[in-house]
Amino acid sequence: MTAAEQPCLVVAHITKTFREAGREVRALEDVSFTAHPGEFITIIGPSGSGKSTLFNLITGLAEPDHGDIRIDCETTGRRLGRVGYMPQRDLLLPWRTVLDNVILGPELDGRSKRAAREKARELMPLFGLAGFENVYPDTLSGGMRQRAALLRTFLTDRAVLLLDEPFGALDALTRRELQRWLLGVWQRFNKTILFITHDVEEAVFLADRVLVFSARPGRIVKTLDVDLPRPREGLSVTSADLRRLEDDLIAALESGHGA
Repeated sequence: MTAAEQPCLVVAHITKTFREAGREVRALEDVSFTAHPGEFITIIGPSGSGKSTLFNLITGLAEPDHGDIRIDCETTGRRLGRVGYMPQRDLLLPWRTVLDNVILGPELDGRSKRAAREKARELMPLFGLAGFENVYPDTLSGGMRQRAALLRTFLTDRAVLLLDEPFGALDALTRRELQRWLLGVWQRFNKTILFITHDVEEAVFLADRVLVFSARPGRIVKTLDVDLPRPREGLSVTSADLRRLEDDLIAALESGHGA
């Protein structure tokens, strides 16, 4: 098996239960999948189906009750810092400039601050932030804040990036613009991306594969292979092939079981 064929992330039979108000609540049940280098996977399912819990487990912010998570073929409890993670909120620090916000990952890693600044300045135009290096987050639009948060995530220099509904709070036009832009950035850097969304069109438009989660406890009830050619930046939202895949996805979400 070549390096490209070997999974960079393996999630095997993961189960997670929490205690809420004195009772046990099963968040995830027997969740298994793999991700390969350079793959774009979207994850969709009802609210409360354990999608964000899954990300917390992959990052090492929480531990599963059962099952294994392997990053680069290593089964280890020390997962913190092994993947890049962008939560639902951008979490930009209001007292730091955009430039100082985006270099937070390398800074926490103990890497050269000067080198991180140089790399960030080099990428600012690609991320639509040229000229905003020295402004503070409260002066940015919602779309620009998300671009800054995404640049911060890319600058962690991790091969696997977890993006939890990064465009969920944006208006439809800004969301579409950032979807197309993200595909261009992903193709340039060849990262493995796991992307949570509640939007069926977004899930299909971005992905190589879509994982459909059931209602709680979250289980993968369908894996949809997206056979649309790339690049997709020019793909029409009215494309018959796109609509066909969206219909398949809606049917899986509504039925609660795989096709």
